[in-house]
Amino acid sequence: MNPASIPPILYSFRRCPYAMRARMALNVSKVDHVIREVELKNKPTAMLQASPKGTVPVLVLPDDRVIDESLDIMRWALAQNDPEGWLSSSDAINQAMNELISINDGVFKFHLDRMKYPNRYDGVDPVEHRDEAVKLLAPLESRLQNHAYLFGNTPMLADVAIFPFVRQFAHADTEAFSALPYSALQTWLMKWETSVLFNTVMIKRSVWKPNDLT
Repeated sequence: MNPASIPPILYSFRRCPYAMRARMALNVSKVDHVIREVELKNKPTAMLQASPKGTVPVLVLPDDRVIDESLDIMRWALAQNDPEGWLSSSDAINQAMNELISINDGVFKFHLDRMKYPNRYDGVDPVEHRDEAVKLLAPLESRLQNHAYLFGNTPMLADVAIFPFVRQFAHADTEAFSALPYSALQTWLMKWETSVLFNTVMIKRSVWKPNDLT
């Protein structure tokens, strides 16, 4: 079979926020691809051979190149086709998006993990980490008070890269999140959670087995 006729394969786990944002970018780009849902406690050999670090998402391209960082998968997909303009033609805006995503993936994720899973870490106070995470949401609220999305009135890369983690934070304690003075952020989150795009990529799939056809 001609390798060019084989679509990229994405190893994914439905509830992983990193995999969510990769699936959303692949979906919006309309790049043909196959999703293999994995069981994290029983990772398939094919995925581990492609990416020994063993985390999702992993994208295997037809030429056997492997992309195993979610942001790189997003950027690769959008480089193929970016019909909604998630990437900006402005270097300054792209840099600002990268900086905001870096805070999300770095310090915000640090506090989010220790808020949600305090038993995995020694000597952590989940309330303290929640308070720190709340502070980091304030700049998002400020941006969203000026326009519907983080960088204007249309969604961009930063919105989709950050959304799954804000969702994870909100779902840890929905009442507490609703009580925050972040009405614009709450509206933004609901908009994404009820979007056709998000609900399409969150369809439940059977766990992939090596003898499956795709």
